[in-house]
Amino acid sequence: MIEIVNLHKSFGPKTVLNGVNLTIPTGKSMCIIGKSGCGKSVLLKHIVGLLEPDKGKVIVDGLKIDDLTKDELFDFRQKIGFVFQGSALFDSYTVFENVVVGLYEHGMRNQDELEKEAIRVLASVGLLPENNGKDSSIFNKEWEILKNKKPADLSGGMRKRVGVARALVGNPTYIFYDEPTTGLDPVTSEQIDNLIAGLTKKMNVTSLIITHDMFSVFKFADSVAMLDEGLVRFNGTPDEFCRSEDPAAKEFLERYMKKQNL
Repeated sequence: MIEIVNLHKSFGPKTVLNGVNLTIPTGKSMCIIGKSGCGKSVLLKHIVGLLEPDKGKVIVDGLKIDDLTKDELFDFRQKIGFVFQGSALFDSYTVFENVVVGLYEHGMRNQDELEKEAIRVLASVGLLPENNGKDSSIFNKEWEILKNKKPADLSGGMRKRVGVARALVGNPTYIFYDEPTTGLDPVTSEQIDNLIAGLTKKMNVTSLIITHDMFSVFKFADSVAMLDEGLVRFNGTPDEFCRSEDPAAKEFLERYMKKQNL
Protein backbone atom coordinates (compact mmCIF):
# COMPACT_ATOMS: atom_id res chain seq x y z
CA MET A 1 0.00 0.00 0.00
CA ILE A 2 1.13 3.54 -0.77
CA GLU A 3 0.43 6.21 1.84
CA ILE A 4 1.04 9.89 1.16
CA VAL A 5 0.79 11.98 4.32
CA ASN A 6 0.66 15.80 4.41
CA LEU A 7 3.10 16.08 1.51
CA HIS A 8 4.51 19.54 0.74
CA LYS A 9 6.88 20.54 -2.04
CA SER A 10 7.91 23.93 -3.39
CA PHE A 11 10.38 24.98 -6.05
CA GLY A 12 11.57 28.46 -5.15
CA PRO A 13 8.49 30.63 -4.61
CA LYS A 14 6.18 28.18 -6.39
CA THR A 15 4.25 25.79 -4.16
CA VAL A 16 3.37 22.61 -6.08
CA LEU A 17 2.16 20.26 -3.33
CA ASN A 18 0.55 21.88 -0.32
CA GLY A 19 -0.48 19.08 2.01
CA VAL A 20 -1.39 16.10 -0.16
CA ASN A 21 -2.98 13.16 1.66
CA LEU A 22 -3.71 10.04 -0.37
CA THR A 23 -3.84 6.27 0.10
CA ILE A 24 -3.45 3.92 -2.88
CA PRO A 25 -4.78 0.45 -2.00
CA THR A 26 -2.88 -2.68 -2.97
CA GLY A 27 -4.02 -4.44 -6.15
CA LYS A 28 -6.15 -1.55 -7.40
CA SER A 29 -5.94 0.99 -10.22
CA MET A 30 -5.92 4.68 -9.33
CA CYS A 31 -5.86 7.51 -11.85
CA ILE A 32 -4.33 10.86 -10.91
CA ILE A 33 -5.89 13.71 -12.88
CA GLY A 34 -5.64 17.49 -12.85
CA LYS A 35 -4.61 20.48 -14.91
CA SER A 36 -1.14 20.67 -16.43
CA GLY A 37 1.36 21.78 -13.80
CA CYS A 38 -0.82 20.75 -10.86
CA GLY A 39 1.85 18.43 -9.44
CA LYS A 40 0.93 14.98 -10.77
CA SER A 41 4.45 14.14 -11.94
CA VAL A 42 5.99 15.74 -8.86
CA LEU A 43 3.85 13.45 -6.70
CA LEU A 44 4.99 10.42 -8.68
CA LYS A 45 8.65 11.43 -8.29
CA HIS A 46 8.22 11.54 -4.51
CA ILE A 47 6.81 8.01 -4.48
CA VAL A 48 9.85 6.60 -6.31
CA GLY A 49 12.31 8.66 -4.28
CA LEU A 50 13.47 11.03 -7.01
CA LEU A 51 12.40 14.03 -4.94
CA GLU A 52 12.47 14.63 -1.18
CA PRO A 53 9.50 16.36 0.46
CA ASP A 54 9.81 19.71 2.18
CA LYS A 55 7.35 18.37 4.71
CA GLY A 56 5.30 15.20 5.12
CA LYS A 57 6.12 11.66 4.07
CA VAL A 58 5.56 8.87 1.58
CA ILE A 59 5.28 5.34 2.96
CA VAL A 60 5.27 2.30 0.67
CA ASP A 61 4.79 -1.14 2.22
CA GLY A 62 5.85 0.27 5.58
CA LEU A 63 8.99 1.97 4.22
CA LYS A 64 9.39 5.74 4.61
CA ILE A 65 10.90 6.54 1.24
CA ASP A 66 13.01 9.60 2.07
CA ASP A 67 14.66 7.69 4.97
CA LEU A 68 16.01 4.94 2.70
CA THR A 69 19.71 4.65 1.99
CA LYS A 70 20.95 4.64 -1.59
CA ASP A 71 21.18 0.83 -1.59
CA GLU A 72 17.76 0.45 0.04
CA LEU A 73 16.24 2.80 -2.51
CA PHE A 74 17.84 0.79 -5.32
CA ASP A 75 16.27 -2.41 -3.95
CA PHE A 76 12.90 -0.71 -3.45
CA ARG A 77 12.76 0.53 -7.05
CA GLN A 78 12.99 -3.03 -8.31
CA LYS A 79 9.43 -3.43 -7.06
CA ILE A 80 8.26 -0.71 -9.46
CA GLY A 81 7.66 -0.81 -13.20
CA PHE A 82 7.44 2.55 -14.97
CA VAL A 83 5.75 3.20 -18.31
CA PHE A 84 6.95 6.54 -19.62
CA GLN A 85 5.00 8.98 -21.74
CA GLY A 86 5.93 8.28 -25.35
CA SER A 87 7.27 4.85 -24.27
CA ALA A 88 10.88 6.17 -24.05
CA LEU A 89 12.37 3.27 -26.00
CA PHE A 90 16.02 3.41 -27.05
CA ASP A 91 16.03 3.95 -30.81
CA SER A 92 19.26 2.05 -31.40
CA TYR A 93 18.16 -1.00 -29.36
CA THR A 94 16.08 -3.89 -30.63
CA VAL A 95 12.77 -4.80 -29.00
CA PHE A 96 14.55 -7.55 -27.07
CA GLU A 97 17.30 -5.21 -25.87
CA ASN A 98 14.77 -2.54 -24.84
CA VAL A 99 12.78 -5.03 -22.79
CA VAL A 100 15.69 -6.59 -20.88
CA VAL A 101 17.92 -3.53 -20.47
CA GLY A 102 17.04 -3.26 -16.77
CA LEU A 103 17.91 -6.89 -16.10
CA TYR A 104 21.19 -6.48 -17.98
CA GLU A 105 22.09 -3.40 -15.93
CA HIS A 106 21.37 -5.39 -12.75
CA GLY A 107 23.92 -7.98 -13.76
CA MET A 108 21.96 -10.69 -15.58
CA ARG A 109 23.98 -12.01 -18.51
CA ASN A 110 22.45 -15.44 -19.17
CA GLN A 111 21.01 -15.17 -22.68
CA ASP A 112 18.49 -17.97 -22.21
CA GLU A 113 17.12 -16.40 -19.04
CA LEU A 114 16.95 -12.98 -20.65
CA GLU A 115 15.05 -14.35 -23.64
CA LYS A 116 12.72 -16.35 -21.41
CA GLU A 117 11.74 -13.23 -19.46
CA ALA A 118 11.39 -11.13 -22.62
CA ILE A 119 9.10 -13.72 -24.18
CA ARG A 120 6.99 -13.88 -21.01
CA VAL A 121 6.34 -10.16 -20.79
CA LEU A 122 5.89 -9.63 -24.54
CA ALA A 123 3.29 -12.39 -24.55
CA SER A 124 1.62 -10.74 -21.55
CA VAL A 125 1.05 -7.55 -23.57
CA GLY A 126 -0.18 -9.39 -26.64
CA LEU A 127 2.85 -8.97 -28.90
CA LEU A 128 3.53 -12.71 -28.94
CA PRO A 129 1.23 -15.72 -28.73
CA GLU A 130 1.43 -17.82 -25.60
CA ASN A 131 4.16 -20.43 -26.11
CA ASN A 132 2.27 -23.60 -25.18
CA GLY A 133 4.51 -25.97 -27.11
CA LYS A 134 2.13 -26.28 -30.04
CA ASP A 135 3.12 -24.86 -33.41
CA SER A 136 6.52 -24.06 -31.93
CA SER A 137 7.97 -23.34 -35.36
CA ILE A 138 5.39 -20.58 -35.89
CA PHE A 139 6.06 -19.14 -32.44
CA ASN A 140 9.83 -19.21 -32.94
CA LYS A 141 9.47 -17.43 -36.28
CA GLU A 142 7.32 -14.68 -34.74
CA TRP A 143 9.77 -14.30 -31.87
CA GLU A 144 12.78 -14.00 -34.15
CA ILE A 145 11.03 -11.32 -36.20
CA LEU A 146 9.84 -9.31 -33.21
CA LYS A 147 13.01 -9.50 -31.10
CA ASN A 148 15.14 -7.89 -33.81
CA LYS A 149 12.80 -5.04 -34.69
CA LYS A 150 13.80 -1.48 -33.81
CA PRO A 151 11.32 1.06 -32.38
CA ALA A 152 11.17 2.78 -35.79
CA ASP A 153 9.72 -0.46 -37.22
CA LEU A 154 6.80 -0.44 -34.77
CA SER A 155 3.43 1.30 -34.74
CA GLY A 156 2.62 3.69 -31.90
CA GLY A 157 0.51 1.04 -30.20
CA MET A 158 3.25 -1.57 -30.49
CA ARG A 159 5.83 0.81 -29.04
CA LYS A 160 3.53 1.45 -26.10
CA ARG A 161 3.11 -2.31 -25.56
CA VAL A 162 6.88 -2.78 -25.61
CA GLY A 163 7.14 -0.03 -22.99
CA VAL A 164 4.56 -1.82 -20.83
CA ALA A 165 6.38 -5.14 -21.34
CA ARG A 166 9.62 -3.57 -20.10
CA ALA A 167 7.79 -2.36 -16.98
CA LEU A 168 6.56 -5.91 -16.29
CA VAL A 169 10.04 -7.44 -16.21
CA GLY A 170 10.77 -9.00 -12.84
CA ASN A 171 7.12 -9.10 -11.71
CA PRO A 172 6.90 -5.67 -10.04
CA THR A 173 4.45 -4.97 -7.24
CA TYR A 174 3.60 -1.53 -8.61
CA ILE A 175 3.31 -0.16 -12.14
CA PHE A 176 3.25 3.58 -12.74
CA TYR A 177 1.96 4.91 -16.06
CA ASP A 178 2.66 8.46 -17.23
CA GLU A 179 0.01 9.51 -19.77
CA PRO A 180 -0.18 6.03 -21.36
CA THR A 181 -2.57 6.99 -24.20
CA THR A 182 -1.13 10.37 -25.18
CA GLY A 183 -0.59 10.62 -28.94
CA LEU A 184 -2.51 7.44 -29.77
CA ASP A 185 -5.58 7.21 -31.98
CA PRO A 186 -8.92 6.35 -30.27
CA VAL A 187 -8.85 2.68 -31.27
CA THR A 188 -5.29 2.14 -30.05
CA SER A 189 -6.02 4.15 -26.89
CA GLU A 190 -8.87 1.80 -26.07
CA GLN A 191 -6.62 -1.21 -26.67
CA ILE A 192 -4.03 0.18 -24.24
CA ASP A 193 -6.78 0.92 -21.70
CA ASN A 194 -7.97 -2.69 -21.97
CA LEU A 195 -4.39 -3.90 -21.60
CA ILE A 196 -3.83 -1.91 -18.39
CA ALA A 197 -7.13 -3.11 -16.93
CA GLY A 198 -6.35 -6.73 -17.80
CA LEU A 199 -2.81 -6.63 -16.43
CA THR A 200 -3.89 -5.11 -13.12
CA LYS A 201 -6.29 -7.98 -12.51
CA LYS A 202 -4.26 -10.79 -14.08
CA MET A 203 -0.94 -9.92 -12.42
CA ASN A 204 -2.38 -8.54 -9.16
CA VAL A 205 -0.34 -5.34 -9.41
CA THR A 206 -1.13 -1.91 -8.04
CA SER A 207 -1.45 0.55 -10.93
CA LEU A 208 -1.05 4.31 -10.63
CA ILE A 209 -1.87 6.20 -13.81
CA ILE A 210 -1.32 9.86 -14.58
CA THR A 211 -3.75 10.82 -17.32
CA HIS A 212 -5.83 13.61 -18.85
CA ASP A 213 -8.05 11.09 -20.63
CA MET A 214 -11.34 10.64 -18.81
CA PHE A 215 -12.23 7.75 -21.12
CA SER A 216 -9.27 5.89 -19.60
CA VAL A 217 -10.47 6.78 -16.11
CA PHE A 218 -13.91 5.31 -16.77
CA LYS A 219 -12.45 2.30 -18.54
CA PHE A 220 -10.24 0.83 -15.84
CA ALA A 221 -9.86 3.02 -12.73
CA ASP A 222 -11.06 1.69 -9.40
CA SER A 223 -10.61 5.20 -8.04
CA VAL A 224 -9.64 8.66 -9.24
CA ALA A 225 -7.84 11.44 -7.37
CA MET A 226 -7.80 15.00 -8.64
CA LEU A 227 -5.03 17.43 -7.74
CA ASP A 228 -5.77 21.15 -7.74
CA GLU A 229 -3.82 24.01 -6.18
CA GLY A 230 -1.52 21.59 -4.39
CA LEU A 231 -4.25 19.56 -2.72
CA VAL A 232 -6.35 16.47 -3.42
CA ARG A 233 -9.67 18.09 -4.31
CA PHE A 234 -11.42 14.81 -5.05
CA ASN A 235 -10.81 11.16 -4.21
CA GLY A 236 -13.40 8.53 -5.03
CA THR A 237 -14.79 6.32 -7.78
CA PRO A 238 -15.18 7.55 -11.37
CA ASP A 239 -18.97 7.57 -10.95
CA GLU A 240 -18.64 9.68 -7.81
CA PHE A 241 -16.40 12.06 -9.72
CA CYS A 242 -19.11 12.57 -12.34
CA ARG A 243 -21.59 13.46 -9.59
CA SER A 244 -19.19 15.61 -7.56
CA GLU A 245 -20.33 19.12 -6.67
CA ASP A 246 -16.77 20.28 -6.05
CA PRO A 247 -16.27 23.32 -8.34
CA ALA A 248 -12.78 22.26 -9.47
CA ALA A 249 -13.95 18.72 -10.30
CA LYS A 250 -17.00 20.01 -12.18
CA GLU A 251 -14.88 22.48 -14.16
CA PHE A 252 -12.34 19.79 -15.09
CA LEU A 253 -15.03 17.41 -16.31
CA GLU A 254 -16.93 20.12 -18.20
CA ARG A 255 -13.78 21.29 -19.98
CA TYR A 256 -12.92 17.73 -20.94
CA MET A 257 -16.42 17.07 -22.30
CA LYS A 258 -16.37 20.32 -24.25
CA LYS A 259 -12.96 19.53 -25.73
CA GLN A 260 -14.25 16.14 -26.86
CA ASN A 261 -17.44 17.73 -28.24
CA LEU A 262 -19.58 15.59 -25.95
